[in-house]
Amino acid sequence: MPKGVRRRYLALKIDSEEVFSSREFMNAVWNSVLKLYGEYGASQTGLALIDYDEEKRFAVVRCVHKAVVTVRTAVASMTEIGGKPVAVHVLKVSGTLKALYSKLRSA
Repeated sequence: MPKGVRRRYLALKIDSEEVFSSREFMNAVWNSVLKLYGEYGASQTGLALIDYDEEKRFAVVRCVHKAVVTVRTAVASMTEIGGKPVAVHVLKVSGTLKALYSKLRSA
């Protein structure tokens, strides 16, 4: 990413009985973004997985600040991963990882 690009970090809670690998989860997120916004829209997100905890069903993803609404919408529209039912909720959004984890601890 070019220098000076503002990023946002989204803390996500994966609501499901199943356990998914980080690869399965990110594939589902990308597919959701692609389905809603197409390849051009997906290419503008700068989406990346930063942290993933299978056991706690918790993930942190990074995106470009202009794509926060795009990513939130795509994540909220997810209903399944690998054919298994799932709901993904955005817990917090922040400009830095330090502030994100701080917000999560104080919540």
